[in-house]
Amino acid sequence: MASDSTCFSGNADDISSLLLALATSGTGVWDRDIRSGRIVYSAAWKAILGYREDEIGDRIEESYTRVHPDDLAGVRAKIQSHFDGQTPTYEVEHRLRCKDGHYKWVLSRGKVVERDPDGTPLRMTGTTTDISDTVALSEQLRRSAELLTHLTDEVPGLVYQYCLRPDGHASFPYASAGMRAIFGTNPALAAIDAVHAESAIHPDDIEAYRNSLAQSAHTLGRWHMEFRVQLPGEGLRWHEAQARPCRLENGSTVWHGFIADITAHKELEQRLVDAAATDFLTGLPNRRAIMARMEQELARVQRDPHILSAVLMFDLDYFKNINDHYGHPTGDEVLKHFAGVLQLELRKVDSVGRIGGEEFVILLCGADLEDATRFAERVRQRLHSDPMPFGDTCLPVTVSIGVAAMLSEDHCADNALSRADAALYRAKQRGRNRVEVA
Repeated sequence: MASDSTCFSGNADDISSLLLALATSGTGVWDRDIRSGRIVYSAAWKAILGYREDEIGDRIEESYTRVHPDDLAGVRAKIQSHFDGQTPTYEVEHRLRCKDGHYKWVLSRGKVVERDPDGTPLRMTGTTTDISDTVALSEQLRRSAELLTHLTDEVPGLVYQYCLRPDGHASFPYASAGMRAIFGTNPALAAIDAVHAESAIHPDDIEAYRNSLAQSAHTLGRWHMEFRVQLPGEGLRWHEAQARPCRLENGSTVWHGFIADITAHKELEQRLVDAAATDFLTGLPNRRAIMARMEQELARVQRDPHILSAVLMFDLDYFKNINDHYGHPTGDEVLKHFAGVLQLELRKVDSVGRIGGEEFVILLCGADLEDATRFAERVRQRLHSDPMPFGDTCLPVTVSIGVAAMLSEDHCADNALSRADAALYRAKQRGRNRVEVA
């Protein structure tokens, strides 16, 4: 049996210092005589496994019995590969059985230091380092990463890390499985270059997306943005991104955040907006919506007085009698029938709305009073000649119409509407079912 110092030759003080340094690092030393099968260990090597100086044998066969059965073949293969000259050194991580029976992870390193003239290995020396804590930490980190992956993959959205380098290159170093649903690409590709994800962003949104990221990187302020992506087979989707940035020592900016699909929310939001601007019965824009459109057109006319536009106001004749005689459900059908007649005559640039009761308004863009009067006559004649189907018969309906020009000196759209209303009143006074011009 050899002591620590007999494992080496050289200055005794230097050897002692070296062995002490190795021992304090959890490393022991071994020296193997390959021909005789004898192997000697330093006291520190024995201490790794919990043995005292005289509690361990010096035969290589015995040493193999301490190797975990699942690791033995790999250890032997590594040693043989080094003996055969295929590797410059021997190095392998494996488990060794301790004195108390439990296994400890170690890193074994060694090198043949003597061969005969034929190249046959004669002597090999090396070290064994206790790496149990390192392996345990690695396993803990692996399990934590696995848990994080399991958790984030179940989140209905994208949990991510985004890195923007000083040279402008961007990537997603970490992205949950939601990357596929949010951007339609593989997380591994996005980890190489963010362009694999960002190429799906709507062209009208990409500039604002990049500018907002740049602003967040500059101020290190929280990033929040809503943007659209175009995904094959899914069409347009709305996403909301939130992230908090930090600056790395190399100048890169890294965001940690979350992106959610808010398409359903946006669709609901739009439906509410549409509902607020729509007449429930006819489906036409309501008073608020048509007046807003008229204000926009007035602003255009005021910028260029050469632009011609006209406002037409419609009122169904004797509508109260229809409600009283046939009932309100029939009255509702008359209103919807008339709304359909108006839409048949409209151009895409024109606008129509129901402003209350049996009153409707049309805005004709690019039309003078003569054009508007001809339009009004077409509507009046179509309604008069095309009565509404009513059971086995038809219900005749007529309309009175007032026409007015939109003027650049008008202070608001109500001015033109008031003139059209005055013309409408004259049409009523003069017998109904006629067109009057302001």
